[in-house]
Amino acid sequence: MFSFFKAKEAEVPPLKTDIHSHLLPQLDDGVKSLEESAQLVRQFMALGYTKLVTTPHVMNDFYRNDPGTIAGGLESLKQFLAKENINVSIEAAAEYYLDESLMERVNKNERLLTFGANYLLFETNFLTEPFQLKEFIFSATTQGYKPVMAHPERYQYLVNDFGKAGDLKDRGVLFQVNIPSIIGAYSRPIQKLAIQLIRKGWVDFIGSDCHNQTQMAILKEAFKNKYFKKALALPLLNRTL
Repeated sequence: MFSFFKAKEAEVPPLKTDIHSHLLPQLDDGVKSLEESAQLVRQFMALGYTKLVTTPHVMNDFYRNDPGTIAGGLESLKQFLAKENINVSIEAAAEYYLDESLMERVNKNERLLTFGANYLLFETNFLTEPFQLKEFIFSATTQGYKPVMAHPERYQYLVNDFGKAGDLKDRGVLFQVNIPSIIGAYSRPIQKLAIQLIRKGWVDFIGSDCHNQTQMAILKEAFKNKYFKKALALPLLNRTL
């Protein structure tokens, strides 16, 4: 079906934009300092990235970030990068955890941080499907957002029932697969689902989900992986940003 998988490697456009990372110091479980962030940004650039969309967690019980705190963190990082003569395009959105707090924000039509064409990155419980998932998708879509599910391959309820992934696609949900998942950095079942999504052509974005230096090392390794190269052959929306 996907003849572009057979294209020569040289014909596959490189990945220049990352849309999922945690590079704003001390806002979540990502980097701890501006120096650490700058080090990671340099390594992204060495891999060929020219644009980074960093996405701090917004999770009511743990990371109570809002547009103000995230904007402040982004400005501090931009100033530090300029001071260090690191020339990269960087902006911030958020990775929203689907809980009652997010549902309330959506229902109240509160401002949510997006990237690109109103893409809204969200994640869910890793084990069980949230009871409000379909309601969230409908409400967010009705308000003009384009829901992007972060790392669907990591959710046990999708690992156990691939049909649910098809249902989400039918509802207009875009999928962002983590690059480490593709090379088996989390587990074999997660890798298998990531590869299955690639083969189905259901991967809309790929992202590093980089939090630290350890994950950067995994990212570098992934660039040599055959399944990562197959993912690059897909019409990824990263290239539209």
